[in-house]
Amino acid sequence: MRIKWFSLVRITGLLLVLLYHFFKNTYPGGFIGVDVFFTFSGYLITALLIDEYARNQKIDLLGFYKRRFYRIVPPLVLMILVTIPFVFLVRSDFRAGIGQQILAAFGFTTNFYEILTGSSYESQFIPHLFVHTWSLAIEVHFYLLWGFGVWYLAKKSSSQQRLRGQIFLISLGIFLVSYLSMFIRSFFVGNLSSIYFSTLSHIFPFFLGAILATLSGVTETMGQFKKTVNRWSFRRTLVTLVVGFLGLLLLTFVLNFEGQMTYLFGFFLASVFASVMIYAARVLHEKTPNVAEPALITYIADISYGLYLFHWPFYIIFSQMVANWAAVLLTLLFSTIFATLSFYIIEPYIAGKMPKILSVEVDLSPYRKWFVGLVTALSAITLITMATAPSVGNFESELQANALTQVQSSLNRTHTLLAGDANALSDVTIIGDSVALRSSAAFSKDMPDAQLDAAVSRNFEGAYEIFENSIKNNSLSQTVVLAVGVNSLGNYQAELQKFINALPKGHRLVLVTPYNGKNLAGVKEVRDYELTLAKKYSYVTVADWYKTAVDNPDIWAGTDGVHYSDANTTGATLYVQTIEKAVQKAAKSAAKS
Repeated sequence: MRIKWFSLVRITGLLLVLLYHFFKNTYPGGFIGVDVFFTFSGYLITALLIDEYARNQKIDLLGFYKRRFYRIVPPLVLMILVTIPFVFLVRSDFRAGIGQQILAAFGFTTNFYEILTGSSYESQFIPHLFVHTWSLAIEVHFYLLWGFGVWYLAKKSSSQQRLRGQIFLISLGIFLVSYLSMFIRSFFVGNLSSIYFSTLSHIFPFFLGAILATLSGVTETMGQFKKTVNRWSFRRTLVTLVVGFLGLLLLTFVLNFEGQMTYLFGFFLASVFASVMIYAARVLHEKTPNVAEPALITYIADISYGLYLFHWPFYIIFSQMVANWAAVLLTLLFSTIFATLSFYIIEPYIAGKMPKILSVEVDLSPYRKWFVGLVTALSAITLITMATAPSVGNFESELQANALTQVQSSLNRTHTLLAGDANALSDVTIIGDSVALRSSAAFSKDMPDAQLDAAVSRNFEGAYEIFENSIKNNSLSQTVVLAVGVNSLGNYQAELQKFINALPKGHRLVLVTPYNGKNLAGVKEVRDYELTLAKKYSYVTVADWYKTAVDNPDIWAGTDGVHYSDANTTGATLYVQTIEKAVQKAAKSAAKS
């Protein structure tokens, strides 16, 4: 039995994810689309298992796992095989470690892989092409454990009502444990991605859906649900559905991945609004017995899983080659083509069924050799790529080398200070992020006396810890250069004010304006605010990297928009020269008094 308007729930989850990935700065909370999928999967799987028990007084566990396998694995394999040839269109950094990524995807352990490698979901400079399969990993964990759990409960239950009650109580318990795990851990974990990727902390939406399934269901419904169908008008049902959707849409604007409130309440609210949509859609199905679901809605819902799988690697690849709007169009085109082929042709064929397109059967038997040959060729390309791909990309190698250079420079400065020759150094410290770290060699050449303290993904908060420790240890340089901002655009005004307020007397502060070619509006807002601070405080100077970056578009060809091209040293030279000029200007201004 197909519930007509459930397609709207699937499409909503997909829409939010696409908006987040394509236009993250406009829809910073769109990552909750995954939680819509989680909640819906928990509802649907639990309801279908209850229905099966009601029909047969038992559950076919092996049959359940086979259905899940045929629905999940073929599209995943197709996505990886199709993606690999496209990888050669972009620089080799995207192939670094791809073998481990593929193995993690096939083993449904991508979430664990990302946690163990310390990856950040939002700020990967060379994004993993298959990082989005982290959600598929948690979904498979749920299917394996919950399928077995409900099967076991069904063996011991004497009636459908008893089974529903047991599922309700157990789902409630797991929901509370998982949600509290996310809630409590958000106070203690530095890298919030480790909570986001965690099966334990992020599985609760499935069980909120399971709780809802015990109250409504698909074929077998409860008496209270039937009363709701009779009591609710068509208008009330439709309004409830829209309210759930608008609640989710609102969250995409207000939530922030790095915000603690997201983990305290954001994901919970997303699951609640998804549940509201699911329940309203189930009621709407009963209220519209003579209304057919539009074919376009059904089609998009059918291929939604394939679209989710294909869109991320295609978008990452195309966004390295063309402007964002063109990358979005190309991604949607290729993803739709392959998702359609997967759902209507390849998946039925692998499952031993006759493929159909627009109700027309397609006999693929004459093309079996071509199909096997193509799969073999793509498999060979994938295996060769996995075997020959570097474990570490050029970009990461460069950052590691620069980090070692930075450590050596710090040791040299320490030895000089211990020798009592502090006058041999200009009293400048640069607290920076990966852009500053990448410019280590240029700093050594053009500003050899400056102390560089830079790290990957450093934000205002991390920079402030270094700044504060230097103040406490009486080791803060006379001129402090703050070269961060790209990784913390959310609360920049308060964060910058903390530095200004804490800056001791007799010191100067240089603010390096951030640049991100894929978020010009966001970084320009920070840049404009920093310029106002320079006018307000005489001891604050701006090193306008944003302007330099805009004026020199050649250094951004084929980059992520944050880190200048590694084709030559022009980007590094411009970056350091921009800071050097600002330091010289600051030296002519009065220090804080």
